[in-house]
Amino acid sequence: MIPTLILIGVLFGRWWRTALVGSALGWPIMLVVTGVTGVEPGLVGASGLAILNTGVGVLVHQSVRWAVREVRRSPTPRSGT
Repeated sequence: MIPTLILIGVLFGRWWRTALVGSALGWPIMLVVTGVTGVEPGLVGASGLAILNTGVGVLVHQSVRWAVREVRRSPTPRSGT
């Protein structure tokens, strides 16, 4: 499931604040609803890990976005003809 959070960060990296808040709230809720864990203090740690994993995906998204912008901004080389 952790790679899923990275994928969410990659897909929704443009809206990074929403992606981080959504994973911070959604992951612990999903753990409780599916019966993996109960409501306990460990959910805070799960929320923190969800933020870190989604953050990695957001960083990947933002890095690719920055690289594409740099390539588009660079002048095209002229041919010698």
